[in-house]
Amino acid sequence: MADHPTFTLAVVGAGPRGVGVLERLSANAPELLGDRRFVVHLIDPFPVGPGRVWRYEQSPLLRMNSMPEDVTMYTDDSVRMEGPVAPGPSLIEWTREVRSGSLSFPVPEDLRAEFDALASTDFPTRRLQSLYLRWFYEKVRAELPRGIEVVEHASAAVAIEDGPPQRVRLADGSELTADAVLLTVGHLDATPDRGESALAAFAERHELAYYPAGYTADVDYSGVPAGEPVLVRGFGLAFVDLMLLLTEGRGGRFEDLPGGGLRYHPSGAEPVLHVGSRRGVPYHAKTGYRLRGKPLQLPRFFDSYAIDALCARPGPIDFRADVWPLIAKELAWAYYTELFTGHPDRVVMDFAVFADRFADLPWGTAEMEALVVSAIPAEEDRLDLERLDRPFGGEHFESVEEFGKAVREYVEADLARRADQRFSADLGAFMALLSVVGQLPALLMTGRLSAASQVADMDGWFRGFFSFYASGPPPRRLEELLALADAGLVSFLGADLLVTADENTGEFAASSSSFPDVVRARTLIEARLPEASVPRVFDTLLRQMCDAGTLTEETVPDALGDDQPSGRIATRITDSRLLDEAGTAHPRRFAMGVHTSIRSPGAFTRPRTNAIMFRQNDALARELLQLSPDDQPTAVAGPITS
Repeated sequence: MADHPTFTLAVVGAGPRGVGVLERLSANAPELLGDRRFVVHLIDPFPVGPGRVWRYEQSPLLRMNSMPEDVTMYTDDSVRMEGPVAPGPSLIEWTREVRSGSLSFPVPEDLRAEFDALASTDFPTRRLQSLYLRWFYEKVRAELPRGIEVVEHASAAVAIEDGPPQRVRLADGSELTADAVLLTVGHLDATPDRGESALAAFAERHELAYYPAGYTADVDYSGVPAGEPVLVRGFGLAFVDLMLLLTEGRGGRFEDLPGGGLRYHPSGAEPVLHVGSRRGVPYHAKTGYRLRGKPLQLPRFFDSYAIDALCARPGPIDFRADVWPLIAKELAWAYYTELFTGHPDRVVMDFAVFADRFADLPWGTAEMEALVVSAIPAEEDRLDLERLDRPFGGEHFESVEEFGKAVREYVEADLARRADQRFSADLGAFMALLSVVGQLPALLMTGRLSAASQVADMDGWFRGFFSFYASGPPPRRLEELLALADAGLVSFLGADLLVTADENTGEFAASSSSFPDVVRARTLIEARLPEASVPRVFDTLLRQMCDAGTLTEETVPDALGDDQPSGRIATRITDSRLLDEAGTAHPRRFAMGVHTSIRSPGAFTRPRTNAIMFRQNDALARELLQLSPDDQPTAVAGPITS
């Protein structure tokens, strides 16, 4: 091997995405590597495999919002890619194999009870997922084909200088050279925006406490005072983590009641959390059942043909006006397919007749509504996407207590519905949402989506709707929320939450459209991840690259042809190459992640869903394996667009 060229790849970020690319390099090497030597440098201060988010060293209270049967790092024959399928166990299959002794992997004693009891429909701790990701990496590394080597660097990359070759400097003072660099970026840590900075300055003037947006597991909340009111802006998964850390994490205890439900026994160290958001309610609980009807055929209405038809029209595409009706019809198709074929006793029309009429009608028309009403007697069985999106939209209550009662009833109904097999049609809509997310990159690649619509509607509203409906917490978390509300430790601030800095009282003030009361507190927490913002990124490496002009913010053209920033890292969608400030694609620098132009989803996925993550990893691995250290291609110019 020493007589053959050596290609070196530096992967900055060795969590599940970086290791997923390594697995695809390994799988594709027999076809593409030949007699060459390929050295992969994995650079991450956190453990290789789990990375920062899934590291073992975090609170055991923090759980996944996925069931172990729905988590895999392995490809299967549903994935449409050029490279070979290399199957392997899902999280639950791996757990069972370790328990049976057919696989050997050390399980820490403090995780043994959970590991031994884990069922396919449980929601494991993030620490258990950490073990699976570590095992996956060790297995991939142990099975690397001849010619591929891995070198780990337990440090952060702080600078990259251009070559050839690329020179990567690490925080520990060392330096390495690489023929190509891959940034596997997750959510971008960012400095506070203008509004957050103003709130922070207000807090400093009045000796208050303000916690800007950040990854909950990395924020020190020890200074949040016990017994005092705390305003929390955000009602998603970050709030769920925060809620647990500030209650059970401070010594409180949940008790399972004989008739169902929970009672919370306070420790006395808890604050009182007043939480609100745009919708004023928590994310929907994850479902606890499987589909009962005929297999879903997805995509049906939002597929490549529909995207081609959209692009055949003149002018830019508007997401809400042009794309959402197709997405909504896709969701309804999957929902009603499951309802008709899984629960035929709840409909009064033959599915074939309904399906033919449904296919011919545009979404949102009176004819479509009349068809649904005529076929489905019970209103609770009809899909109402507007009501789902804004459950308390336009409703007003006399007081915070009255609104709190309504939220409790809403959460109880959601828990009952998500636990009742009779409502498995909800899971059909969930599966359709996953299909839609897999199709959106094809739409982005056309470059036809208008800038305002892409940033505000697709990246903003639709991403929020997806998370609200499909990426909620385990049901027990909402039961815990209700128990904390009963204990007087959580109250609900309402919809369309507005938080202001009241200079007259020297406090934060929260109001909403749901009731007239104003709630004040000396502590404000932003329970959310930072929005994508290349200009505000504070990662040392990304900041250095921004300052050098070698990494820049994605822009998209608006209706007038002017470029508008999206906040994301600009990459060429066709191959994930980084674009510089001149719009030029770097021949040897790549980036993948949720906050790049390609908008990669999570780094692991559900089995048998033709997951886009696997397709992206495979395409990039094949691209890398076909590069040569002796062939330094010129940069390719291209507009910074998606």
